[in-house]
Amino acid sequence: MKTALFTILLATVCFSFSSKPVQLFNTSLTVTVRDELGNTVEGASIQLFETEENYIQEKNAIAEGATDAKGVFRFKKIKAVAYFVLVKKGDKDNSGGGEKIGKLEEGKFNKVTIVIQ
Repeated sequence: MKTALFTILLATVCFSFSSKPVQLFNTSLTVTVRDELGNTVEGASIQLFETEENYIQEKNAIAEGATDAKGVFRFKKIKAVAYFVLVKKGDKDNSGGGEKIGKLEEGKFNKVTIVIQ
């Protein structure tokens, strides 16, 4: 009986000092798309790229989607890295500025606003 109790106590102590913290949330990115007047844009297509080369060639997007009625789209369960973002709607896009976003914070709800013109 004492041996079983000691084993359970030892296991509890070992697991409580685990070096890797428990991640409660997956990394996500919420993109809000606005036009040059500041209005939100519904139905804009959004693509995420990990490399500038793929962004320029518009191939191998790691994720894509379209904005809702409020001009928002959320990418869920993505890596915490810097991304190149391509947003288009009709003849408007975000080229010429705002193509690359900074490294995302792991396990956080990251947000960015992209302006298309």
